[in-house]
Amino acid sequence: MSVSTSELTLHDDRLFPADPRVREVARSLYRSVRDLPIISPHGHVPPQWLADDAPFADPTSLLITPDHYITRLLHANGVDLDQLGVGADALEGDAARGAFRTLCAHWDDFAGTAMRYWLVEQLVGIFGITVRPSADSADAIYDTIAAHLAEPAFRPRALLDSFGIEFLATTDDPCDDLAVHDRIAAEPSISARVAPTFRPDKYLEPARADWVELTRALGEAAGIATSTLAGFTAAMEARRHHFIEHGAVSTDHSHADLGTLILDPAEGERIYARALRREASAEECVALRRHLFTDQARMACDDGLTMTVHPAVARNHDPAAFARFGADVGADIPIGVEATRALAPLLTAFGNHPNLTLVLFTIDETVYSREFGPLSGWYRSVHVGVPWWFLDAPDAILRFKSAITEMTGFSRISGMVDDTRAFFSIPARHDMSRRLDSVHLARLVTEHRLDVDEALAVAHRLVVDQPRRVFHL
Repeated sequence: MSVSTSELTLHDDRLFPADPRVREVARSLYRSVRDLPIISPHGHVPPQWLADDAPFADPTSLLITPDHYITRLLHANGVDLDQLGVGADALEGDAARGAFRTLCAHWDDFAGTAMRYWLVEQLVGIFGITVRPSADSADAIYDTIAAHLAEPAFRPRALLDSFGIEFLATTDDPCDDLAVHDRIAAEPSISARVAPTFRPDKYLEPARADWVELTRALGEAAGIATSTLAGFTAAMEARRHHFIEHGAVSTDHSHADLGTLILDPAEGERIYARALRREASAEECVALRRHLFTDQARMACDDGLTMTVHPAVARNHDPAAFARFGADVGADIPIGVEATRALAPLLTAFGNHPNLTLVLFTIDETVYSREFGPLSGWYRSVHVGVPWWFLDAPDAILRFKSAITEMTGFSRISGMVDDTRAFFSIPARHDMSRRLDSVHLARLVTEHRLDVDEALAVAHRLVVDQPRRVFHL
């Protein structure tokens, strides 16, 4: 090995197989898609960044604090989240530098992880860092990044262009007036399309302590009384239409399970009234939630918004962390999920509707080949979402590709969904996906299960054609 142990590099063949025959085909396939535009149809980049186009404050608030993949592993290795700026408005000065020192001192804890892969891609590919993070190199790396962040080329809008992002979706509350998106759409210097995404989860959960207040807020935003289920439904439809007027192409949903249900109108009104009085039983709250979720599919058949669904996460598993820092800090853990019976009421009613596009994700790996693949191989509305979150790691993605395509081929896959809050990781994640698409296809070619010209066409479809089709771009 000629590379110093302290040097940080990006190898041209990263993620490619050791077998030289497969590697050569993978290289060729990757070259054909490497420079295609990035389509990011679901993520959590704050739209305010693009509207304001202000310089990023410091390396910590950019690369560490918002990335709960990173903060969760540091927490597991003894770092308190408040040292990383989690739950705070921002770390400043010595505190921000101290958090970055902590990350670098824990660099060895990320060995073998997808997070290390993304961090190296960002440090080397974006900031030109060539020294491996450590306690000794932390300050020099921090200063190099900070100097770059002060340059005009590292403002949010400039990065949209340099990253090659063609489409970027944010995640937004149904009551949001979307004024920030109006500012983005009116800005001629932004060439990418930036769209809101309708995220109604908390409004569909009658068991929430604040659900009654949420229904009132929804009604106020829509200008429609929500004292009845019919009124709630009309308000939800109105807010979806508001999002469509502002460029939205999809809705996003995550509940404890995939249960669906269509209640008789009178029964629905009865349970809804009890829920508003906070008298509904736990069973009634589940039934109403499943009905409200299923009704989102009915609405999608009318208005055409793609429906993305990622269930089965034990949210805020650590109650002490939730009490101190709030939600979305990395303490969400996968749980098992059943899909075939749970989705039957929804799919019976709408599964082959020509205007419904339903994209299913999960972090329960076992369900992909057992249920999601077969469901997408029959129902015209169902597509399988590419792994995200705990599964957006190289080996897991390759397992997913093998599990799904043997049952459904490539036409039922959504294309890459990065689902990230970390803006600078977007190109790294999409590049990883393109490399792994190439690896999977190269294996099929070298095993004589696919011709090279077919593999080239599929590689292109997975990067641009599939997401454009599935999200109606």
